[in-house]
Amino acid sequence: MSENKAKLLSDSKTARWIALLIVSFTMFAGYLFADAMAPLQGVLEKHLGWSGTEYGWYTGAYGWFNVFLFFLILGGIILDKMGVRFSGLIAACIMLSGTAVNYWAITTRSLDESTWRILLWTFPAQVWVAALGYAVFGVGVEIAGITVSKIIVKWFKGHELALAMGLQLALARLGTALALSTALPIAIASKSPATPVFICLVMLFLGLLAFIFYTFKDKKLDASLAQLNRKESHSSEDEFHLRDILSILRNRGWWYISILCALFYSAVFPFLKYATYFMINKFGVAENWAGAIPGLLPFGTILLTPFFGNLYDRKGKGASIMIIGSLLIILVHLLFAVPLLNHWFIAILLMIVLGIGFSLVPSAMWPSVAKIIPEKQLGTAFALIFWLQNAIALMLVPALMGWVLDRYCVTGSVLVDGSQVTTYNYALPMILFMLIGITSLVFALLLKQEDKKKGYGLELPNIKK
Repeated sequence: MSENKAKLLSDSKTARWIALLIVSFTMFAGYLFADAMAPLQGVLEKHLGWSGTEYGWYTGAYGWFNVFLFFLILGGIILDKMGVRFSGLIAACIMLSGTAVNYWAITTRSLDESTWRILLWTFPAQVWVAALGYAVFGVGVEIAGITVSKIIVKWFKGHELALAMGLQLALARLGTALALSTALPIAIASKSPATPVFICLVMLFLGLLAFIFYTFKDKKLDASLAQLNRKESHSSEDEFHLRDILSILRNRGWWYISILCALFYSAVFPFLKYATYFMINKFGVAENWAGAIPGLLPFGTILLTPFFGNLYDRKGKGASIMIIGSLLIILVHLLFAVPLLNHWFIAILLMIVLGIGFSLVPSAMWPSVAKIIPEKQLGTAFALIFWLQNAIALMLVPALMGWVLDRYCVTGSVLVDGSQVTTYNYALPMILFMLIGITSLVFALLLKQEDKKKGYGLELPNIKK
């Protein structure tokens, strides 16, 4: 058995880490655009006349098709049926297309002075088209995310699974960090919010090329499995049936980890969308480097997520790691809401603590899904989790926070480069984020209790000795 095992391509440490690096670059490019517009709320208001509500509507568009048309769930089913190569290539093309639409919307003059009413909502045509592009991109990047997650399980199961997932997340977060820290200075220097988007468009094209290259390595892995009559990836995908969705939905552990995921990310991702101007409004940070403080969070996860993933691989304690991460999220948002804590050093300190919490939960959460759900159902299971995350964390909560800011938090306006820019008090949104964090803690505790009942092994190491 050990002799056969050595012949598997995935048992080659070099081969599996090269495969991880390639697909991680594609996700890096996706995350770069996902947050490229996050620091640009004031620039969009100044150059394109977007209000806080319009900006919130745009950021919430990320999940439109994934949530309302169930494209993400469909993508998970296609992943389990057709395999990682097909779904990954489709996802990379969709990401590129959505970004191109977004870029056209904010650069063309043909939409000027046009206002569209669609269903119950009326917004400028430019906002609608940009939101459409962002929604299309959202389909691509989320399907790419579940595809890469299944790729990692395929190459690293029984090996350094949590470390690999942590490193992939770290490289993806590098895209977030660069977007948050560089998009605003680039937009200010070029006097256009379109310049950062164009850079992302180029990177996504390179990401597509990278995934095309990965497909050749994936074929070699399947060939090595076939050679040993161990077609685990193909057989598992071929055996998937639609009734497996019901099996997933009946799994209480899956529900706990899914809701924990949605709530945890609701306390982080929507916060990042508003964090740059939160730093300007509360902490008095200069506009040209205000994005650098939120950028500390993803930069911190680059080191910490792999560290905690490696800890989980070797020592276990996955459920406990998620509980500690949830507690840190609650603490940070509570302190962000305190009016007297308004020095920029406090902002940096709290962002570092938030980065630790943001590293703890994902480092244990994603590898734990593979312990709760059979491999043949993983694509659909990840898709359903991402669907909940899209519905709550990436669509509902950002739009809610934009509405809360406009309705309850406006404190006035200031003149910036000849244009009036609205100012806000962010205490109420921080309290709401804290309450979301408390709810996520409840589900982390329920997950640990369920693990004790069912014996998923969330507290056990991932590496099989």
